[in-house]
Amino acid sequence: MTKKKLTNRQQQFLSQFLDIYREMDRPLHYVALAERLKLGNVTVYEMLRLLEERGLVRSEYDIESLSRGPGRPTVLFQPTEEARRVINQLSGDSVEVGDWQVAREKILQKLRDGKADGYEELITDILSRLPERHSPLIFVTELITAMTITLATIPDAPQVHAMLKQLVRIGLPEEIGLSALSGIGLALSALERINRRTATILLAQFGKYEDMLTQMSEENRRRLGEFAREVAQILSS
Repeated sequence: MTKKKLTNRQQQFLSQFLDIYREMDRPLHYVALAERLKLGNVTVYEMLRLLEERGLVRSEYDIESLSRGPGRPTVLFQPTEEARRVINQLSGDSVEVGDWQVAREKILQKLRDGKADGYEELITDILSRLPERHSPLIFVTELITAMTITLATIPDAPQVHAMLKQLVRIGLPEEIGLSALSGIGLALSALERINRRTATILLAQFGKYEDMLTQMSEENRRRLGEFAREVAQILSS
C-alpha cells in the first residue's frame, strides 16, 4: 500500500510502464524502457527505484545474464499488483469525479429552484436510491444533501440553526470535518419534529458513510467539504 500520493509525473510514468510491460509480457531493463519512453537512462532508473520503494515496482536479477560471462548481473523491473490497483483506482477516480460533477450541479440547481416549492421530491428521490449507491463521492454527496435539507426544514429550532452554521464552515481550517456529520446526524434523529422514516434511513447509512470517508482521497474530501458548504449556504439563506 502506498503511503504518499503519487505526483502526476509518477502516475504518468507508472501508467506508461504498465502499458509497455503488458505489451512485452516480460520484465524490462531500464535502458530498454528509457528508449521506449525517450527519456534518459538515469531518469528512468531513478524513477523505477523510487516506485520500488513505494511497493509499485519489483526488481529481479536476470539469471540468463549470469551465464553469459563475468560482470554484474542485469537487473530487470516489473510492476506489482499494487501498481495495477493504483492505476485502476486513478482511472476510476477520474471517471467518478466526472459523474460526480454532473450529479453535484443537478443537486445544487434543484436546491436553488426548490426555494419556493420545497424539497420534498428531491429528498424522496435521494432517500430511495441512497442505500444502493456504490460511488463513494455520489453517495456522500447525496447523504450530505438529505441531512442538510432535513435540518433546514425543521422550524423554530435554535439547535438546528447552530448545526447549519457549523455546516456552512465544514472542512475549513480549525472547523469541523466531514466525519462530524455522523454526530450531527445522531443529534438530528433525537429531535421530535423530524420525520421518523427519514431519520431511520439516514441513520442506517452512517456506517457506510464513515467507511467511504476513510477510503477517500484528500482531494475528494476537499471537494465534498466545498459541496457541503454550498448546500448549507443555499438552505440557510
